[in-house]
Amino acid sequence: MWSELLVLRAFPGQVLLVRVADGRVRTLVEDAGAFPDGVVVESGTVYWTTMGTPVIDPGTPGEAGQDFSRRNGGVHAVSLDGGPVRDLVPRGAITTGKQLTCDRAGSLYWGDREGRRVSRVGTDGGGPTDLVVNPPGDGILGECVGVAVDPVHGHVYWTQKGPAKGGRGRILRAGLDVPPGESAERRSDVEVLWSGLPEPIDLHLAGDRLYWTDRGAPPAGNTLNRAAVPAPGEPGRAPEILATGFQEAIGLAVDAEARLAYVSDLGGRVRAVPLSGGPAASREEREIVALPFPLTGLAGVGRAGHATPRPPDRPVRRRSHRWSGHREPLALLPGTPGDAVVELEDRVDAAAVTGRRAARRGRLRCAGGECLGAGNGSGPEPVVRAPKPA
Repeated sequence: MWSELLVLRAFPGQVLLVRVADGRVRTLVEDAGAFPDGVVVESGTVYWTTMGTPVIDPGTPGEAGQDFSRRNGGVHAVSLDGGPVRDLVPRGAITTGKQLTCDRAGSLYWGDREGRRVSRVGTDGGGPTDLVVNPPGDGILGECVGVAVDPVHGHVYWTQKGPAKGGRGRILRAGLDVPPGESAERRSDVEVLWSGLPEPIDLHLAGDRLYWTDRGAPPAGNTLNRAAVPAPGEPGRAPEILATGFQEAIGLAVDAEARLAYVSDLGGRVRAVPLSGGPAASREEREIVALPFPLTGLAGVGRAGHATPRPPDRPVRRRSHRWSGHREPLALLPGTPGDAVVELEDRVDAAAVTGRRAARRGRLRCAGGECLGAGNGSGPEPVVRAPKPA
């Protein structure tokens, strides 16, 4: 369960830590750049995107008068313990950074709204790759905002919100890698799962359920939504509305262990929404904090200072990571559910896979066939011991 939430203040840009129990706020990054929007924590490092500095039309009030089409967005990083901020990608490499997520295997993914694309980069800043690029002619309909990844089945999901309150939003899916012989601009595997949505924003994938915020017009907008992930080639079914009444719903983070969804909005509020089947299911929604400035992205921080993802409901694919140039399979201990085999070849990647630097000691917490985070071996989870490099 999460003890704190990373919350982004849109303007002036800051990275905040909000205590779940009592809403106490402290500042992690005083100057987070121009209009921070998406945030994630991985291996003790906080990563976030910025939308960049817009050109302001003084004759047009509000967001409509802000032009973010200049290529001055960014992806940034800082230790969860504080310290200097660093740029993960060169300045000007992206246009408008929106929601940010990770695959717990060393890669970050984000939506670039005015760039009309979905992109990926390593947590070390290496291997920047565009996965989806929509044509300029699509205009606002092609602008990508929210993003979620399913490394188990090899999919990336994203939202294209469409015009404000326009009822033309979509949620789409494609493979995590561009098909051979194709390009990010021309992919044959893109599926439109939902269309005609009010204005979908941020996404979160938990097991076989997709959650999203929507800042469109009520009654279906300014909501938290959930729907089953459709099978390949099938459209998504009508979503279930879990909560309403937000003031421009933006950020979303789901604590699967606590069965709570956290939603932030431009009205400055963060709300906890109990989910069915969890310990808080019978409770009412709770306002965690109300602040006098707009809030955007959200991410959860566990008691140990790192994100605590939920074990997936499906078997994990076989993966390969580096461990000091030495390849050696790590099979789960006898009696462990699932048949996943992990190959570690690099201490840095091993830390990324397990969620914190303690992974360098070769100890992983596993459940349901997937290694999720560093463990001390004292709990009920089986422990996979990493071989030492030869």
